[in-house]
Amino acid sequence: MAIISSSLNESNIPRSRKELRIVDSKSISEEKSNKNLNLARPNSLKEFIGQEQIKSSLQIAIDATKYRNEVLEHLLFYGQPGLGKTTLALLISGEMNTNCKVASAPSIERPRDIVGLLLGLQEGDILFIDEIHRLNKLTEELLYSAMEDFRLDLTMGSNRGARCRTINLPKFTLIGATTKLASISGPLRDRFGLCLKIEFYSNEELQKIIFNFSNLINIRLMNEACYALAKISRGTPRIALRLLKRVRDYAQVIKKTNGVSLEIVEQALNSQQIDNQGLDNVDRRFLSFLNLNSNNPIGLDSIAAGMGEDSSMLEFLVEPYLIQIGFILRTPRGRKLTSLGKKYINSKNEKY
Repeated sequence: MAIISSSLNESNIPRSRKELRIVDSKSISEEKSNKNLNLARPNSLKEFIGQEQIKSSLQIAIDATKYRNEVLEHLLFYGQPGLGKTTLALLISGEMNTNCKVASAPSIERPRDIVGLLLGLQEGDILFIDEIHRLNKLTEELLYSAMEDFRLDLTMGSNRGARCRTINLPKFTLIGATTKLASISGPLRDRFGLCLKIEFYSNEELQKIIFNFSNLINIRLMNEACYALAKISRGTPRIALRLLKRVRDYAQVIKKTNGVSLEIVEQALNSQQIDNQGLDNVDRRFLSFLNLNSNNPIGLDSIAAGMGEDSSMLEFLVEPYLIQIGFILRTPRGRKLTSLGKKYINSKNEKY
């Protein structure tokens, strides 16, 4: 039944599936080890493009903390992947002139892992935990006293030899990042002083990001080409930079040039089967399958079986953007194509 898929999470999606789609906002192994992508990270909050409200709130909190000579309050960033949560955490560390230790919640498997991280902190340090909603219950409970009272309450030994030990910690700042705010337990969420949502970026902001990165990687990008890339980037900088890199590859290998025009962008995207809506072949197959069933909703598992794809991959990586642009609806009975989706799928495009 379709209800089974809702209990799955992104960790169930096969690795090969997650790395196939250029327009997916999740980071892939190539990008984690690519030094060029690090060039895109700004050096200060002033250089950070977009998220003006968040930058204003953060700057006030940082200035107030410096004025009182205290440590910054614990922060929680939430929003879709690829919007800059990690970048903001690193910028805050730079603004506070402190060290930042970066950890991922799935890698913190045992309580002693988080204990080791906390004991390695210095006064004023920042601990950044990505995907914090995936912490296990025991690890999460250790954070309660660490965040609130800067101490660890540990139980040592067993049976009659059991005893409690309290370890004082230096004052630190915990910055958490999550794509699923509702999955974080109430007690943990309430211990964050600031909870900020990272919004999608406008086309104008994405154009600035793309143009700046093109200069860093020595690509001459025309204004029309920059606008075309920003338009199909799904409001996500990570996707925008990934598309720019694929266009750069096409321009240098096929066209033998470092200059990128609108025509080259269109040809490069056509070679990747990405259209002017930013949809790839998987998106179009999803819409086409819904279109075959007229106006009747279809369960996710039925769609997955018909497409030969994994249902969790469709739920987490394909559907969100199609819902965002108004092409499909989620109903209690299944997925349904909207009038916009029908109009798109019925406008025949011979290229695909």
